[in-house]
Amino acid sequence: MNRIRRALVAALAIGLVRPLAALAAWNKEAFGAKTAADALKNLGVPNAAPSGELHIEAPQIAENGAVVPIEISSNIPGTSALIVVIEKNPFPLTARFDFKEGALPFVKVNVKMGETSDVRVIAEAGGKHFSASKEIKVTIGGCGG
Repeated sequence: MNRIRRALVAALAIGLVRPLAALAAWNKEAFGAKTAADALKNLGVPNAAPSGELHIEAPQIAENGAVVPIEISSNIPGTSALIVVIEKNPFPLTARFDFKEGALPFVKVNVKMGETSDVRVIAEAGGKHFSASKEIKVTIGGCGG
């Protein structure tokens, strides 16, 4: 009976530690930043060069800012991360997706937008940063509106 309890306690401890390991990659300063510039600075992203190889599929007009679907893909060789920044949101850094070597740099995400804003996507590839942006008009607010 003691072996079963020990095994259960060990399994529970491992189950609690694994999610905490994932939080080690959390960049609190970047995600808590109030401006896009501060968020990117905290991520260590200098000025990103515009790129036509980074694609953003999103509606021009979002009827409901609470749920705005966005598809992002990168044709830049060696893309290791995609970063989504919504300029006018209370917390502009919306998401960061990291990719292992050989993974397809594609994400589909629903975001909240408080008002009409540019959605900027930054791709990290080979130690360089590339960007693309698209304006999305919001008719009904999603972030407190």
